[in-house]
Amino acid sequence: MRKRTISAWSVAILCFLVLMIVTPAIPQSQEYHDFADQRQFLGIPNFLNVVSNFPFLVIGLIGLVLCFHRNYFKLRLQGELWGWAIFFIGVAAVGVGSSYYHLKPDDARLVWDRLPMTIAFTSIIAIFIIERIDERKGTVSLIPLLLAGVVSILYWRFFDDLRPYALIQFVPCIAIPLMAILLPPMYTHSAYWLWAAGFYLLAKVEEALDKPIYKWTHHIVSGHTLKHLCAAMVPVFLTLMLAKRSIETQRISLLQTWKISWTKVKENGSDVESYTCTYSTVPVVESSETL
Repeated sequence: MRKRTISAWSVAILCFLVLMIVTPAIPQSQEYHDFADQRQFLGIPNFLNVVSNFPFLVIGLIGLVLCFHRNYFKLRLQGELWGWAIFFIGVAAVGVGSSYYHLKPDDARLVWDRLPMTIAFTSIIAIFIIERIDERKGTVSLIPLLLAGVVSILYWRFFDDLRPYALIQFVPCIAIPLMAILLPPMYTHSAYWLWAAGFYLLAKVEEALDKPIYKWTHHIVSGHTLKHLCAAMVPVFLTLMLAKRSIETQRISLLQTWKISWTKVKENGSDVESYTCTYSTVPVVESSETL
């Protein structure tokens, strides 16, 4: 088991090194800081882009308190507790760091916007490993994953290369939905993971359409502001999942569940079709006897 873990980490590191060798550097574009909505209100520059981060702070603090308050989330494993606690700390820190960045957008402040996000991303990966693969492996991977996130930010800041950060951000976007669908869960309400992934994907689309959305809404709201609100729905759904879920007695993946549901639908459809055919033949038999 230990050899398999070492092999997995070795393959991951090797793939990363190959990727860094064969792909060109991705510098931070200064146009990124030029957001569509730069209106000032109540003396606060970029007002909506600043205050739209407030939900992160609220849900992060609520989730952190519930992690430790009488074990409200019923977390059974120590690794789970620390993983979710670090996740909610990261979410709350996004509310502070992103607000600080949007007050005066530049590369130096962007560090404090991205650093909390990497903490949230990497802790979620560790949580998934704990819940879906192995408790010990997930717990042990928590610190290395967090360090990888921090190093990706430092690498970007010192070498002006976004490749490691992009990897840290987008790998969870692919890995988490796949693991949620393919791997059997420890708890119920796994579909909430897909809702969270869907809202995050929507947030990225809104971020890319910052200026067009601002134009389409007649300068009411920008895509980046909507991005903050949609991204804040990710920890909202995960908090609801934690509050509602229970131990899964039959560990069946979402994919298997969908297959079973589809089989039942097909069987029910066959039963209805069979019943319809049988029903349609009865009058024919009766009419022949009458003749």
